[in-house]
Amino acid sequence: MAELRIALAQIDTCVGAIDQNTAKILEWTRRAAGEGAHVVAFPEMTLTGYPIEDLALRASFRRAAWAAAADVAAQLEREGLGGVTVVLGTVGTAGTPDTPERAASGAPADLPTNRAVVIQHGEVLAAYDKHHLPNYGVFDEFRIFAPGTEPLVVEIEGRAVGIVICEDIWQDGGPITTLGGLDEAGHGIDLLLVLNGSPYEEGKGHVRTDLAARRAAEVDAPVAYVNMVGGQDDLVFDGGSFVVGPDGSVLTSSPQFVEDLLVWDLPARTSSADLTGTAPATVYPTGRIAPPLHPDEEVYRACVTGLAGYVRKNGFRSIVLGLSGGIDSALTATLAADAIGGQNVVGVSMPSSYSSEHSKDDAADLAKRLGADYRVQPIAPMVEAFQGELALEGVAEENLQARVRGVVLMAISNREGHLVIAPGNKSELAVGYATIYDAGSIGGYAPLKDVDKSRVWALARWRNDAALDAGEIPPIPESSITKPPSAELRPGQTDQDSLPPYDLLDEVLDAYIEHAEGRAELLARGFDPEVVDKVVTLVDRAEWKRRQYPLGPKVTSLAFGRDRRLPVTSRWREPAE
Repeated sequence: MAELRIALAQIDTCVGAIDQNTAKILEWTRRAAGEGAHVVAFPEMTLTGYPIEDLALRASFRRAAWAAAADVAAQLEREGLGGVTVVLGTVGTAGTPDTPERAASGAPADLPTNRAVVIQHGEVLAAYDKHHLPNYGVFDEFRIFAPGTEPLVVEIEGRAVGIVICEDIWQDGGPITTLGGLDEAGHGIDLLLVLNGSPYEEGKGHVRTDLAARRAAEVDAPVAYVNMVGGQDDLVFDGGSFVVGPDGSVLTSSPQFVEDLLVWDLPARTSSADLTGTAPATVYPTGRIAPPLHPDEEVYRACVTGLAGYVRKNGFRSIVLGLSGGIDSALTATLAADAIGGQNVVGVSMPSSYSSEHSKDDAADLAKRLGADYRVQPIAPMVEAFQGELALEGVAEENLQARVRGVVLMAISNREGHLVIAPGNKSELAVGYATIYDAGSIGGYAPLKDVDKSRVWALARWRNDAALDAGEIPPIPESSITKPPSAELRPGQTDQDSLPPYDLLDEVLDAYIEHAEGRAELLARGFDPEVVDKVVTLVDRAEWKRRQYPLGPKVTSLAFGRDRRLPVTSRWREPAE
């Protein structure tokens, strides 16, 4: 039995862009054919983009997707590439609901499915519908799709290839249990191919490879895992496609956060036996292995990928944000420059009567280092005009300054067509330490939304160190990193006037938000009761602000948004035992 050359096409597609996604599938299939591949596999729902959410419920959308799959098959045949087997994800249509729960839900009979199709010689040869539909975290697939019930094994160049989709390997049982058996000749499948749309979160990479290794052992065959890459709304897909052998070893892998074609040869099946009647073990070849990223680089690149995807896929070419001279806006502007180029970033300094000279200098220095379009728009005259009518005092006066800055940025955006981005971080968002509708919370996207304040400093230092290692000027002024953070809305103000130190705050927030620990558990950890009560109260009262905050890329296991859904109106408070 000859070798089978497999290509895993780790590509970036856009939800709803069926024509463009089709063109990309054809392009990467041509590349795979040029590498001598017999089969090329694309990620979950590549043809439609992922996640399509309620677009799946539109029959017109499903018809367009099905027509596009047929077009891919016909075009490859016309180009003489019909012999290359293409496995790709799309949306399908099931028949009548097959569970009492679904039948009672009032859902339409023709429910959509999360489907993989196998294309060869100008036609769709076979289809497989995802069995396990995740209904946790960022996933709502059980609400949208009908589950598949049948396994799929296809023969490609004489080799038996089992096909499943993403969650089907995360759940014990299901289609995997049917793929490890032997055929009449005593052989099981030669390869398990898994199509994935697995969103990024820090530390998830080794979880995927460990899981795939267990499944490879179960089916006694290599597992080829192809994952999508790119940003889609508040999700980031990091790629990192790989092949693992039945012994659990990683045989080859793709880098994270870039499109890639990973080519690997499944060796010929061993057929000869020794004197005991035992065939020798198959030796699986190794290919290139992508080096792991430093944890800070991984999170940084996830934020860049999410921002770049949002800008590009929503038709923007440039970004505008406020530059305060502080660490949050400095890191956000640097992310923006890395995502779309510094020349496409507009940074606006909006000094008030309380703005320090060093903050203004740091903002100008940052913009120069990034090559950004730097502008200065003092807000004092506008604030004075409001005050002449309103005569605000205290917090109301402070918030007025912040909101005027938001008005300035939105006006520039409307006039020039830039995307406004918000520089707020997860710690401040958690406790509501932001003026709603100000320069820190308005806009279409928030790159640091899922990054706590302590990590903001770590990412800034990593980015500067990376620049030094590359022989470049660090993008972020050192003083922006080292000076105490301040909103500069009154004389001598610092964040720690209102909040615990950020290292302590982030520890409490991690326990309360990420791990859902209550007041009793926080006290048992040894946190000061006064700190616990202050933080818990701030978090519980800020849900209304978080609900209105812009989208931002998920990088932790529990991001504000799809991951954490709490009522805005709630009288529940942690009991004070």
